Amino acid sequence: MSVNEYEASLVIKSGAELLSAASSDPRSEEGYAAVKANISESLDRIAEALTNFEAGSGVRNRSTGWVQDLRRVADDLVDRQG
Repeated sequence: MSVNEYEASLVIKSGAELLSAASSDPRSEEGYAAVKANISESLDRIAEALTNFEAGSGVRNRSTGWVQDLRRVADDLVDRQG
C-alpha cells in the first residue's frame, strides 16, 4: 500500500486521537511502559520523515528545530521509562 505525506499525517493524527481517548480509560496504566516506548519510536520516525520532506523540498533548515525537539522528547520518554 502506498500513501502520500498527507495521508500519512492523517493516520498519525487519528492514532493520536485514539491514544488520547484510550488514556481516559481507568485501565490506562496497563502497558504504560510499552506505550511510552512506542511513542518514543514514533517520534523518532516522525523526525526522520520531517528530515526527508525537507531534503526533498529544496528549503533547508525549516524543520531542524522541530526535528531536534522531537528526538529530545523521544529520548526523554525512553530515559524515564520504568
